[in-house]
Amino acid sequence: MSSITLIGTGNMARTIGTLAVAGGNSVEVMGRDQSKADDVAKALGGDTTTGNWGAVPAGNIVITALLSDRIVPVVAEYGDALAEKVIVDISNPFNATLDGLAHSGETSIAQEVAKVAPAGASVVKAFNTIFRNVLENGRPDVFIAGDDAQAKAGVAEFIESLGLRPLDAGRLKMAHWLEGMGVVTMGLAGNGVGHWDFALGVNEFTG
Repeated sequence: MSSITLIGTGNMARTIGTLAVAGGNSVEVMGRDQSKADDVAKALGGDTTTGNWGAVPAGNIVITALLSDRIVPVVAEYGDALAEKVIVDISNPFNATLDGLAHSGETSIAQEVAKVAPAGASVVKAFNTIFRNVLENGRPDVFIAGDDAQAKAGVAEFIESLGLRPLDAGRLKMAHWLEGMGVVTMGLAGNGVGHWDFALGVNEFTG
């Protein structure tokens, strides 16, 4: 099983943390508000612990469960505390109308994280195409992207411990297109599908 640190105390941190504990993983919670981190850890149960904001995370895999505009500054703030860690970005930087990305150019939050991450750290994009309610109640495919094959293998093993299927989309530059898939899910939710109880996935056809 994996050793996970969640940086963040919001709904996605709680959801991924709940699945991680159920999957037998070691979980630590970090939050700028220590009382909120303590509350999340208590809610997750098991052997979940809390860490001090900015300290070296206990987990080998560090999931930044934060709003997209906070992730790069927080990774920069943690600095060398994240050395040799696998940093997992789960965010979607939507624009104000939820029909495009907030950043311009062919980049992504994950790629921008890689620019400020310390030496030895690896960045993986994952979970961003899945609505929280589906992650709580369903078994969606989880698309991942990253440049470090070993880091992706570790994240894939963690995803499998949650009872989900990881699908490798390629190198970290594909994170830009995974964020685009996040935009597509919003468009489908508001139009052709018309609700939030779905996820994008892959059906394989043979013969």
